[in-house]
Amino acid sequence: MIDLQHIRDDSQGVIRRYAVRQFDASDLVHRIKELDIERRQAQKQLDDTLAEANALARSIGELFKSGKGQEAATLKERSGELKQLSKALQTSLDAAAGELDELMTRLPMLPHPLVPPGNSEADNVVIREEGSMPKLHPGAMPHWELAKKHRLIDFEAGTKVTGAGFPVYTGQGARLQRALISFFLDEATRAGYTEVQPPLMVNPASAFGTGQLPDKDGLMYHVPAEDLYLIPTSEVPVTNILRDTILEEKELPVKYTAYSVCFRREAGSYGKDVRGLNRLHQFDKVEIVQVCHPGKSYAALDEMVAYVASLLEKLELPFRIVRLCGGDLGFASALTYDMEVYSAAQERWLEVSSISNFETYQSQRMKLRFRPEKGKNQLAHTLNGSALALPRIVAALLENHQSDSGISLPKALQPYMGSESIR
Repeated sequence: MIDLQHIRDDSQGVIRRYAVRQFDASDLVHRIKELDIERRQAQKQLDDTLAEANALARSIGELFKSGKGQEAATLKERSGELKQLSKALQTSLDAAAGELDELMTRLPMLPHPLVPPGNSEADNVVIREEGSMPKLHPGAMPHWELAKKHRLIDFEAGTKVTGAGFPVYTGQGARLQRALISFFLDEATRAGYTEVQPPLMVNPASAFGTGQLPDKDGLMYHVPAEDLYLIPTSEVPVTNILRDTILEEKELPVKYTAYSVCFRREAGSYGKDVRGLNRLHQFDKVEIVQVCHPGKSYAALDEMVAYVASLLEKLELPFRIVRLCGGDLGFASALTYDMEVYSAAQERWLEVSSISNFETYQSQRMKLRFRPEKGKNQLAHTLNGSALALPRIVAALLENHQSDSGISLPKALQPYMGSESIR
């Protein structure tokens, strides 16, 4: 959630910034300002009423002690009226505060000034491209055919066991999954991230803290009996480790990495663009998370982008870095960079990572603060990025590195696979 003080100070500026997201916030912001005034007025009335009631209580006690029972009885009558008034004011205050909190959760994060205007991914801005486009041999295949040929992935078995979007990895395909996970975790720990192994389910408070609720409720699998959610990314449990925490400034930045299975409903996904590994309901991913000082979070974002780029370079994959426009920006993000690899067999770019700075959106919900050396406690900034999501990385590795004799492996993966190629 954004800071309410920001709306008080510059409501029109807030509305203009939301317009970059193609989000009309005028009605919401107007109502929030009204409720904020109502709440503060009710709070002042309540405080004044309680102060008067407390003063009367002291006076009544003194009158009884001095034998002035009649005067004390008169004041008790007024005290009763104040008690009823305070109850009514508290009810009014709770109603205004409740509606205000609910409306504030409907506001996305304010976009950073670098966010370009635009309606959809077509308006995203390519920052740079790296790597050489592979030239495939005649008869080159898309990854779903390669997976079948080399017995790496059994899509039909996954459909039989669970349903579409739940593949079974077999033989060297399963080994490739394990190799990539180990490679990504080793690289992250060498880069200074502390590895954690989080739960695969979270409670509603955790899902709310990182912004999955209420915005992405329909994308998550819900377990009603326990009111738990299967995680869509390890960002959710990992960031919530620090929920309701006050860190010391010297502890920042906090850097975590985690491997997890991820679950996404992806309702309505179908067609050629989601064939094979392009979009799954269950997939593996290594995530990186940072909690930073507000003054250093955008330097941290640049660092994270450079780190993910280094992984793609080591995997010998052509990639590009894309800055998302306002219309494609996630609800909780202030600024996001997508990393896309080129799939030669499919002749298109595949998103393999999103790296975002949420500024105080998540930390305000989670009450994640730090104690500076001087001054009051402040909200930290939170960031996260995929480093990396496996399905489309596997798709690109298979397709881009294929030849008549098999699938060559990048040098960085060979020690993890124990071989130079898949045949």
